[in-house]
Amino acid sequence: MQLRNIAIIAHVDHGKTTLVDKLLQQSGSFRDNQRVAERVMDSNDLEKERGITILAKATSVVWNDIRINIVDTPGHADFGGEVERILSMVDGAIVLVDAAEGPMPQTKFVVGKALKIGLKPIVAINKVDRPDGRPQEVINEVFDLFAALDANDEQLDFPILYGSGRDGWMALTPEGPKDQGLAPLFDLVVKHVPPAKTEEGAFSMLGTLLEANPFLGRIITGRIASGTVKPNQSIKVIDREGKLVETGRVSKILAFRGIERAPIDIGEAGDIVSIAGLVKGSVADTFCDPSVDTPIQAQPIDPPTVTMSFIVNDSPLAGTEGDKVTSRMIRDRLFKEAEGNVTLKIEESQDKDSFFVSGRGELQLAILIETMRREGFELAVSRPRVVFSQDENGETLEPIEEVVIDVDEEYSGTVVQKMSERRAEMIEMRPSGGNRQRLLFHAPTRGLIGYQSELLTDTRGTAIMNRLFHSYQPFKGEIAGRINGVLIANEQGEAVAYALWNLEDRGPMIIEPGWKVYQGMLIGIHNRDNDLEVNVLKGKKLTNIRTTSKDEAVRLTPPIRMTLERSLAWIQDDELVEVTPKSIRLRKRYLDPNERKRMKGKVEVA
Repeated sequence: MQLRNIAIIAHVDHGKTTLVDKLLQQSGSFRDNQRVAERVMDSNDLEKERGITILAKATSVVWNDIRINIVDTPGHADFGGEVERILSMVDGAIVLVDAAEGPMPQTKFVVGKALKIGLKPIVAINKVDRPDGRPQEVINEVFDLFAALDANDEQLDFPILYGSGRDGWMALTPEGPKDQGLAPLFDLVVKHVPPAKTEEGAFSMLGTLLEANPFLGRIITGRIASGTVKPNQSIKVIDREGKLVETGRVSKILAFRGIERAPIDIGEAGDIVSIAGLVKGSVADTFCDPSVDTPIQAQPIDPPTVTMSFIVNDSPLAGTEGDKVTSRMIRDRLFKEAEGNVTLKIEESQDKDSFFVSGRGELQLAILIETMRREGFELAVSRPRVVFSQDENGETLEPIEEVVIDVDEEYSGTVVQKMSERRAEMIEMRPSGGNRQRLLFHAPTRGLIGYQSELLTDTRGTAIMNRLFHSYQPFKGEIAGRINGVLIANEQGEAVAYALWNLEDRGPMIIEPGWKVYQGMLIGIHNRDNDLEVNVLKGKKLTNIRTTSKDEAVRLTPPIRMTLERSLAWIQDDELVEVTPKSIRLRKRYLDPNERKRMKGKVEVA
């Protein structure tokens, strides 16, 4: 059977996972009466909740006796490591662009990687039924983007389709016809994407995705570059330098058949398969016949830009809500994550009680923390810090990001002012239709930590911010941090409504009555710039005097909800976020007030 391998590239929320649903449906991968979950490729709970693709996944459909392997790539640059590896498995790409929003920074990030390795893209303009759709202008923007990314003449002569992934149709014009469904897209893939590349020689395959299966052990997915592989065949694994990692036998070969993975008797060159049976081989290693000595070159990976400390939870409430609390458990979990995620870098501290975890962005690290807490882990994490670099002259360089903000015109002045306070440089400002403006900045990553929630507050929730690593540039100078101090609990116990009510004049609370608190835990935001220790356990003194003023009911203002991402962005260097399966608490790094005074200004920074 002939093979075609394609990736679907799109920005967050431009509809690629929904399109894959319809491709599977129209190719006959599901029975007519089969019950299938919406966004079937987003198999992870967090993906379904947030509506974003975090892990790259593969599926396959058969169209006119040609098997098409489809890889669904993440749209967020924080998960770019997934994208860089995935593109080595495919021979073509569908670039899916929203008919109203046009190409966005994350699209630019993945398309740039795809063009660099020579893929010839198909452009599909999605959501043409949107009332604010502008398909023709978007096509021009896509062409300009390709040209800016140094596309060659063949790549610039891209075929175009218009349609709606949700309604399951694509056509050569925005008007239709709609009755052919996605047949025009299937036909174009078969015609435009070259057959799967293969080479002569014995079996070799580059490991691209790694996962653990409770029954089969480690499963590695990749595209077979040459030769064939069968169950029980002896193979070896070599790393990027060609050194031997291990030898072993293939216990099972699985291939993607619709949304299921089915065992097959032989894996042939050009196909995307998963193999089980090896215990050490990992991502970017070459799995090959014992006679092969040359590794397949993997795509280079961009460096991490943000780092955080993961620390064993030492608060008075440690171990009361989670069952995985020791440094050994946390260490094993982090190193297991780093095996399959090549963009993560894990370093152990001297005392072995904390780990420095570096990644692409706060979102990537927040997703890792959220996944761990759902697995029963308890830990404390520090504020994200950027990873600095140095040039040959010893000058400090910091990561700079390209930031695109779509905002209503009335709020654009506020956004420009706030971004300039964060040392951002404005590159472009232009209307994007519907009384909205698109602002383009180059901003230091340091300044963007925690800006998302402030931006939404400033623009009444109407702004959309997208960011992408741009380059390392000379240090931009100091950036002002949080201006408010915090309210700190001075005793351990349960918070009392009467005490919180009396403290409301001091500032808004971040806890509720009945919550467990301990000395050094943050319970609210101080109105002034200094920290203040307060008693939240003090109840109302009972007397036998009855007056209307004394018996006034306690009515509390609802507390500020501190989500994981918001907490990470809001805390200072001398504070930590305590994460457990049931709670997210904020605390000072040093719980004892005397120790805090002694260590002031000496907070260890990785």
